[in-house]
Amino acid sequence: MLWVEGEIAADASAGSANVQNVSVETAREHLAELFGDLGSPHPDVVFAGAGGVDTDDDAAALRALISPFVPGAVITVVHDTRLLLAAGGASTGVAVIAGTGSAAWGTNADGAEARAGGWGYLLGDEGSGYWLGREAVRYSLHQMDLGAEPDGLTRGLLEYCKLDSPGELIGHFHQGTTRRYWAAASPVVVAAAANGHAAALAMVDRAGAELAAMASQVAAQLGVAGPIVLGSGLGSNVPALQEAFRRHLAARGLADVRILHQDPIFGVPLLVADRAAAGKK
Repeated sequence: MLWVEGEIAADASAGSANVQNVSVETAREHLAELFGDLGSPHPDVVFAGAGGVDTDDDAAALRALISPFVPGAVITVVHDTRLLLAAGGASTGVAVIAGTGSAAWGTNADGAEARAGGWGYLLGDEGSGYWLGREAVRYSLHQMDLGAEPDGLTRGLLEYCKLDSPGELIGHFHQGTTRRYWAAASPVVVAAAANGHAAALAMVDRAGAELAAMASQVAAQLGVAGPIVLGSGLGSNVPALQEAFRRHLAARGLADVRILHQDPIFGVPLLVADRAAAGKK
């Protein structure tokens, strides 16, 4: 998205430029397409938010990919939670991503930062879309081991996977599917919960509890009470998860919760303004 004097001048999208998901060559091709669609601009400042930006080296790698397309620009690369917090209208507080993966990040008035989670699906991502999809598979396989007939949740999962029996889930899970594939299965759990399925309801509640625990940890480390901004695919679009998240945070004494209903990229103007204000001090 290109802003000129605070107004949106161009808006475009392309494939992923996250080298944890695609090759460097593919990322470069996608960036070339993106900046071409934006009219090959010459901005003064570029902000890029991405998942997987966990170290200075991660940020430097993405900055190096972007720089040939915006010569002379000052490029800042941040973890996408930072965009999310700003898109929620806050310069300080805690941002929680609940999408394909999950993570929490925050900052306070002194500029200190803290984070929780964001370790990736093999190590964590509790409360994420992938986590819900995997839990549905685990539930269905456990019911199979008990000799139970497939119930509403399992039938919905099998329909999503285009499989005939729960036993096929084992090979299907391990052979050729991706974390995004299983994250896209999370609506099966949400739908089953909406129909009163006890195990699905428990999964959604636990997802809210896991996300709330991450948010609370970051808030405690920073000494802030909020706001806590919840966003991304699940966080912005699943009311049952939002309610569980609010309830578990309230039990921890945290009541200033905001649900993000716009793309995190809309946090960039606030980040630019905050950067400018800091430079004047």
